[in-house]
Amino acid sequence: MNFDALTISPQVTRRNHRIESALNRVVRFVDRATGLIGFGRKAAYDDHGYEFIGGPSDKMRTRHYDKSLRLLWKAETHAPWSDFKDCNKEELALIELAEGALDSAEREHVERMRSAEFKELLNREYTPEQKQAIVNILSLIGHGEAYAWLVSAELLNEVKSTGARSALTMQVLEEAKHFVVLRQLIQAFDMPVPRMCAYEYVLLERTFKSKGMEKFFGMNVVVEGFALSLFGMMSHLPGLELLRLFHLDESRHTALPMSYFAEFPMSKWRRYSPTAQLRRLSLVLPALPILTWIENDLAVLGIDAFEFGGSLARKVFFLADRAGFKLVLTQPQLHRLVGWLFNQYCRLTRPGHERRDWLKSDTTRGIEERKVEVEVFAA
Repeated sequence: MNFDALTISPQVTRRNHRIESALNRVVRFVDRATGLIGFGRKAAYDDHGYEFIGGPSDKMRTRHYDKSLRLLWKAETHAPWSDFKDCNKEELALIELAEGALDSAEREHVERMRSAEFKELLNREYTPEQKQAIVNILSLIGHGEAYAWLVSAELLNEVKSTGARSALTMQVLEEAKHFVVLRQLIQAFDMPVPRMCAYEYVLLERTFKSKGMEKFFGMNVVVEGFALSLFGMMSHLPGLELLRLFHLDESRHTALPMSYFAEFPMSKWRRYSPTAQLRRLSLVLPALPILTWIENDLAVLGIDAFEFGGSLARKVFFLADRAGFKLVLTQPQLHRLVGWLFNQYCRLTRPGHERRDWLKSDTTRGIEERKVEVEVFAA
């Protein structure tokens, strides 16, 4: 390549570089000094190393960011009843080829998933009472996805390393898609969408207001643990097969704190601080009454709220312990406490109730979802 090079005085270039170098030293010194009192450089970025503070963390990047990109699903493909247009030309061409290879029965199944046909499917499969129950249950996690979107976006500026930021970036994108796609799915039922109950409101607000890495506990352990359990419980239902993709995303989200703390461990004080342990426990226990809020809706679908709650509690406690979020009580003590609370409620509200070990329940129904959870909750 031939360029008509311009001539610049070497002396001018050297002088400009000296001026910039001196100014840079002053600016960096001021930022370091004011950083000691909380007013220094905000961006946790190392421009000398061309990395974010914390280094590359390539292992975390490949386990979360690269994997998320490989598993990134398109709403236009899996939710043709929605108004999403997120496929590129090549993907649309593949869809067209795939549909051309379908036999008549398979094509009929695909076509019924279009907007009008999808609503007809829901009306055919569910009674109005069942549809309202599904909407009430799904809206719980629908509101949760809104907060997960907000929290993950804020947490993005808290984590260290390029790999961790890559992982959180994918979670922000996935939470955005979860919220918008799930919202359309819920609206397709044509039933009133309830507000957040008070218990969920407190849980989500406190999660959003958590400081630093404690956001991981509220979001990736409690909220995402709830989402994982709920999607695993409902993805086998007619018209809700899309939740399998949500479930797969949530499995990666729940694993993120463990991956992050493996590279950037919490200090012993942050892990074992009595104040932090009480705060975490106070976040979990008041969330348990959510089960009483959806008990009737779950019953309409043939699901015992406390079987779901036992399955959920066991998974949340496991995820918390694995990530290093201590909760004042040991795992066996937590199991006994929650089991006792569940049995006390049932004794008061269910005539003839006999004590059950609720935390041995597992309400995940789909075969693939069970396989995913076996990997997530491997000891």
